[in-house]
Amino acid sequence: MLNGLARAAFTRLFSPLAALLLRLGLGPDAVTVIGTVGVCAGALVCYPLGQLFWGTVVITFFVFCDMLDGIMARQLGRTTVWGAFLDSTLDRLADSAVFVGLALWYFLGARDPLTALLALGCLVMGSLVSYVRARGEALGVRASGGIAERADRLLVTLVVTGLVGLGLPAIVLTIALAVLVVLCAVTVAQRMAAVHSQLHAQEESA
Repeated sequence: MLNGLARAAFTRLFSPLAALLLRLGLGPDAVTVIGTVGVCAGALVCYPLGQLFWGTVVITFFVFCDMLDGIMARQLGRTTVWGAFLDSTLDRLADSAVFVGLALWYFLGARDPLTALLALGCLVMGSLVSYVRARGEALGVRASGGIAERADRLLVTLVVTGLVGLGLPAIVLTIALAVLVVLCAVTVAQRMAAVHSQLHAQEESA
């Protein structure tokens, strides 16, 4: 949901920074890699140490690179299949790092196995959401959209985790992760239904 609502606003906001990075000699692919490394470092170093707030600050800073690379590519006028592939692949790595970092803390530090398992559940279900889209598009149909896209999942996870790091009760994160697991399942169902409908229409028209 947030993808469509926020894209134009973020493009206007970050276009000057994207232009500056291009003048400094950085390319979109380099920014994609830097952003992913930063997210992974924040998630896999800060979160397992219990630094939920500062980990979220680091991750949020580097998440913006995920917005910059696309803006930079459009400014260059050369959006490429490789760039889209790299961005999508590294997005999966960054998302996994966030939930693995949370799981490590709640398994080993906070001794809260339920929250840890829910974090891993979000990892698995989020990956399934992405897989359904990729598989559907490989079949030649549209399989995006749904109630809990990547931006929605990441926003909820980072906001709640950061607030827990500032003193909000941990149960709030437990509930948020549980809700995300359910919403991911709904999103998978929505995308599968969309793929089924389109494929069925193609078969009838053939």
